[in-house]
Amino acid sequence: MVENLQSTLLQIEVVVTQPFAENTLIVHRGAGGDCLIVDPGFGPQAIVRAVEDLRATPVAILLTHGHVDHIAGIGHLRERWPDLPILIGRGDAPMLTDPALNLSGQFGLPLTCPPATRLLDEGERLSFLGVEFLVREIPGHSPGHVVYIAAGAPLRILGGDVLFAGSIGRTDFPGGSQTQLVTGIQEKLFVLPDDAVVYPGHGPTTTIGREKRTNPYCMTGVGGRS
Repeated sequence: MVENLQSTLLQIEVVVTQPFAENTLIVHRGAGGDCLIVDPGFGPQAIVRAVEDLRATPVAILLTHGHVDHIAGIGHLRERWPDLPILIGRGDAPMLTDPALNLSGQFGLPLTCPPATRLLDEGERLSFLGVEFLVREIPGHSPGHVVYIAAGAPLRILGGDVLFAGSIGRTDFPGGSQTQLVTGIQEKLFVLPDDAVVYPGHGPTTTIGREKRTNPYCMTGVGGRS
């Protein structure tokens, strides 16, 4: 399933792939231009088809974290576009080449990906598609999970498995920490404008304002999903 979600500057295609209903994001400025591929999951053929339907040229793969459902499509994309850079937070970089760390081993289908071409740290600023993206590190779901905050009105947050509509990411995986995750959300996301739009790794989009008002997990520090 591909859903088109437009903002004032960027456009974001959401390709939902199974078996984990993971959201792969294709970020672009319109058909025929450059694009970013964020968290390419299973079903890489659907991702490639969505890019080709846009007549777009990928310029980078941005990864929020290194769990298998967010990296499974990298190898296929690299076959299609061999020079495509791979960016990931420094703390999650080892997951790309280690089936135990990326959790694929426990499903009996060990998967490895090419190593990252660039490691990202808290506070870095990236420039793609004529837009600045701020990197914020929010561990807790994984040790080195990052989110990308795209400048504009409203801000767009490419959020991975940090903050969901009405929930937060699971913290029972190796390297997880519920305290770290909730603290990171409160200190690095809830300080953003209420109209900032969150594009999560699973489920529908939401806004910072909505989650500040209604998300029970951030209020109580319990629970989590995906």
